[in-house]
Amino acid sequence: MPVQATTNIWHNGNLIPWDKAQIHVMSHVVHYGSSVFEGIRCYKQPSGAGVFRLTEHMQRLVDSAKIYRMPLPYTVDQLSAAVVDVIEANGVAPCYIRPIAFRGYGEVGVNPIKSPVEVYIANFPWGKYVPGNDGADVCVSSWSRLAPNTMPSLAKAGANYMNSQLIRMEAEVNGYSEGIALDVNGYLSEGSGENLFLVRNGVLYTTPLANSVLSGITRSSVITLAKQLGIEVVEQALPRELLYICDEAFFTGTAAEVTHLRSVDRILVGDGTMGPITSALHEEFFGIVNGLKADRYNWLTPVNVKVAEPVGA
Repeated sequence: MPVQATTNIWHNGNLIPWDKAQIHVMSHVVHYGSSVFEGIRCYKQPSGAGVFRLTEHMQRLVDSAKIYRMPLPYTVDQLSAAVVDVIEANGVAPCYIRPIAFRGYGEVGVNPIKSPVEVYIANFPWGKYVPGNDGADVCVSSWSRLAPNTMPSLAKAGANYMNSQLIRMEAEVNGYSEGIALDVNGYLSEGSGENLFLVRNGVLYTTPLANSVLSGITRSSVITLAKQLGIEVVEQALPRELLYICDEAFFTGTAAEVTHLRSVDRILVGDGTMGPITSALHEEFFGIVNGLKADRYNWLTPVNVKVAEPVGA
């Protein structure tokens, strides 16, 4: 999906023009993938707009940087305030927000320690991520997720997404909307940029963090909603074949939100339609983020912006 330019980008504490947000080709990140980032959505509300789980996203950015020994010169509160500042300065909501921290121009070599850390935050309009208005047709990828002793899956790092690119490109070349990766032991992991949930006999299953999955903010939100709705939630290692006999399946993520899966490897999930548990969670999630239901978990940070049409679900 093409990026739609806005007016300002936040860079190291200051708002700069969009076109001035540039880096040198010899920056460490260009050569070695030394970046951590976040993806956040700001939703339309009846009285304005709200950023979804902003503090949790900024905490994950800080955690990702800590794992990679990348000291950030900003606190979670400062980064959260910067997100609000750039949204209000650009006057664009609803929107997608991309904070990123990376090793910049300084030295060449695998060791990044002496290359400076740069922090940017951009926001822009963005629509539906996983294609398919009637559910997504996905496949099991030939590419596995990273083994836990190779690269840390709990860090949302740019380098990890080279693996995601292989999964997504392979899926689309073969006519699917998205791919599902297995972990190094052959158990289900996640999509290229989404966490995975399955429903079988009324129980909601999801793959645990030990299966090389990102600790998704939307994932944790759906687990919270499911428990509140009285749905049993089980986090355990899941075999591939459960995809073919489950009653319902869906992705979660900032980009994917809650997207039900119509088929896996050309095998219908249930009857191919959104099942009752997925529907209940979908309704609850979008009810809260769009302000149609009470924000009972205080997930939304208000921003003072005159809203446009909402980003597509």
